[in-house]
Amino acid sequence: MQAQEVADTLDTVHAAEVSSVTEDTPLRNASFIPPFDFPITFSGNFGEIRANHFHGGLDFKTGGTVGKQVHALADGYISRIRVTHGSGYVLDVVYNNGYSTINRHLSAFVGEIARRVKDLQYEEESWEVEITPEPGEYPVKAGQVIALSGNTGYSFGPHLHLDMIETETDEYVDPLPFFMKEVKDHTAPRAEGIMLFPRPGKGVVDGKQARRAFPVRPAKTITAWGTVGAGIRAYDYMDGVHNRYGVKTVVLEVDGEEVFRSTVDRFAYNENRYINSWTHGQYMKSFIEPGNHLRMLHASNGNRGWVDIKEERPYLFVYTLSDALGNTSKVRFTVQGKRADILPVEHREKYVFKWDKVNYLQEPGLELVIPRGMLYDDAWLNYAVRADSGDIAFTYQLHDTRIPLHGACDLRIGLRRRPVEDMTKYYVAGVTARGGKYSIGGKYEDGFMKVRIRDLGTYTVAVDTVPPVISPVNQTQWGRTGRVVFKAKDKETGINSYRGTIDGKYALFGKPNSISGNLVCELDPEHVEKGGKHLVEMTVTDGCGNQTTEQYEFVW
Repeated sequence: MQAQEVADTLDTVHAAEVSSVTEDTPLRNASFIPPFDFPITFSGNFGEIRANHFHGGLDFKTGGTVGKQVHALADGYISRIRVTHGSGYVLDVVYNNGYSTINRHLSAFVGEIARRVKDLQYEEESWEVEITPEPGEYPVKAGQVIALSGNTGYSFGPHLHLDMIETETDEYVDPLPFFMKEVKDHTAPRAEGIMLFPRPGKGVVDGKQARRAFPVRPAKTITAWGTVGAGIRAYDYMDGVHNRYGVKTVVLEVDGEEVFRSTVDRFAYNENRYINSWTHGQYMKSFIEPGNHLRMLHASNGNRGWVDIKEERPYLFVYTLSDALGNTSKVRFTVQGKRADILPVEHREKYVFKWDKVNYLQEPGLELVIPRGMLYDDAWLNYAVRADSGDIAFTYQLHDTRIPLHGACDLRIGLRRRPVEDMTKYYVAGVTARGGKYSIGGKYEDGFMKVRIRDLGTYTVAVDTVPPVISPVNQTQWGRTGRVVFKAKDKETGINSYRGTIDGKYALFGKPNSISGNLVCELDPEHVEKGGKHLVEMTVTDGCGNQTTEQYEFVW
């Protein structure tokens, strides 16, 4: 069976999967109260386009402040308690009505849970901890205060992030339908741009075989020939606020026939990276690449949403954009069929990776294995290798722009030079378009650095022997505020771990907000004796094991 036939077969199966999911698994007849006792507004909605993932829930605004009481949405029990650098203070609740929630970026837990978490942090000498209580250990009633809202973890401002998960399927679902009566919205989504994608070797747009972006109302006639795909950049808006949100439903019709529909209403965790196939930047594609099995996408034209422009006439494209409350808008534009030459893709056979096969690449000093299911479409690699006499390893350009993979794949890069004896100081570095390097990690093994990569980009090997830098923040205020704060930075492999002591005993330093990155210790009389001079020692270690220790005195 040819690759195209395999793709078409998968498309048929995929369409059937979409139909069964959307028609046979509706939201259960459950009811919830809002998490707050004040009018609810949102700073983010379900399914927004994020880097490598969908936004998994609703972001509730908290008036720009932390410490708002978060209420249980129904009767149930607390199932998981965590403190992480990514999501801050996190509380999972299983409800008796078939759903569970994850409450992220909290400022504090309450009652016995708060005490238990703190005790565990000191016991494990770690800011990041996790507790899985017994199902009946912490029951909750609808309206009960279960935590306080915050701005912890990877958070750009005070808010509550609420994920809602269908317990039976373990899938993320849109929480908004449960709060419809609390939300007033008459503002429809708005488009900000369109994009056309000529299929490699099979289509052209405005005479060229490269994707092109256009304004919503193009000033000039768009021409195309062969097979092209469309995409749209659009956002939803809500009454009374200035935030922009993801669009729930996008429908594309061509000449009055529907060719594609996306409905962002549910997804499984392992579907997250399919967002890299569905989107190009902030543009949502209206066609489905053969390796993309995201169930919220549905192509109805038998061609995975691709459009064949094969007559010299105008083709009318109409987008319909809808939000969760039924507000809709339309975008219309015309593509004029204009006969043009379509050249086959120039390629070297060994650098063509097939989406439905295992792919290997072996070059001097390089080994790459991409298992089947990692690529979303065939890839014609623009492979190149660069060498400098002083380099530790060659620099390998697997492709000139990033091609995302659905999972991690093994890459091995051979070392040409070893300027440092300690092999733990070497790391695989990704190389940006401007030549900057960032750490991917990796370990030395038999003359190679071995690492797992998630993108086909540009990679080399670098060495990091420079320890991190620790700086005190507002040191003169430590005693008055009861907060000891450090800033730790590392230019190459980043901060891997940290540990602080006060007067020789473990001190609970954490990273309450990962955007600022500050390491903070809230002084506690139970652990630090108040009324005198104290010695604080902070040790920070980077990704290659380089370590810095600094000591400071303060009075509290």
